[in-house]
Amino acid sequence: MIEQRRQGHSHMFVPLVFVSERLAVLALALLAGRCSKDALVMTAIKKPCAPDCLAGKVAIITGASRGIGEAIAYRFAAAGAKVVVSARTLHDGDHALAGGIENVVDTILAEGGQALAVRADIALPEHRQHLIEATQKAFGKVDILVNNAAVTYFEQVAQFREKHYKLMFCVQVEAPFDLAQRVLTGMVERRSGAILNISSHAAIHPAKDGGGRGGTVYGMCKAALERFSTGLASEVYAKGIAVNVISPGLVATPGVLHHNLINDETPAERVTPIEHMAEACLRLVHGDARSLTGRVTYAADIMNEFQLSPVTLPPIQGV
Repeated sequence: MIEQRRQGHSHMFVPLVFVSERLAVLALALLAGRCSKDALVMTAIKKPCAPDCLAGKVAIITGASRGIGEAIAYRFAAAGAKVVVSARTLHDGDHALAGGIENVVDTILAEGGQALAVRADIALPEHRQHLIEATQKAFGKVDILVNNAAVTYFEQVAQFREKHYKLMFCVQVEAPFDLAQRVLTGMVERRSGAILNISSHAAIHPAKDGGGRGGTVYGMCKAALERFSTGLASEVYAKGIAVNVISPGLVATPGVLHHNLINDETPAERVTPIEHMAEACLRLVHGDARSLTGRVTYAADIMNEFQLSPVTLPPIQGV
């Protein structure tokens, strides 16, 4: 297990932010007694994130050597977070798919962000423990946990191998549960924190005549992750901790392309730009925890609801 602490000096990829005129008008109306406090609060929730909305926050992102995790790492670093980038692949070229956590950290540092690369196989409890300990040693208590890591085998039930079944549930259900347990104590003490779990449309029940290409176990894992998310959100609702789960749609990541999930026959409307997913994730870990928690949602819905505009990210490895 290898970790390396690195720091830059200024925030990276800073987007333009427009002040909400409606928020200002409502604030004046509240003072004059012409609108309710609830109206002001709801409008504040809907406003875009400030460029430094995660300044001083410590965020762990698993599965961040490539794809969605990589994009989230770039976006959170742009918002000022100290980002811990974790996955099994340390350097580009170490895996059949492009990408590596050191490469992601190098990119963040080049743009003035702060980042730490921690190599960890989250199927292993001792690696999960090391991930938390290395984060706390470098940056302090964890404010944000993004459970993005996944391993997937597309095999139909009749032929599904036991070792694949156990590994998928370990990485996509047991590991997020365990990591959440490990960060919750500190979040509860500070009455602040956010846990974001990355799901998939595979969790939605398929049509009975839909056939299938072996995604049943993957869907089971994601359905379990979603139920865990809403249950935990309920448990910590009064403790200042937001817990949400979000699905991206189809994103052109190295893994998706490897499994040929996006091809010439894929309708354009089914494909989610990776920048949209990163922006939606940022919105779900920032703001009033009681007002934005317990959601099972989708990137496109968050982009529309909060009228978000994605910022330009560095090139994603292998895409």
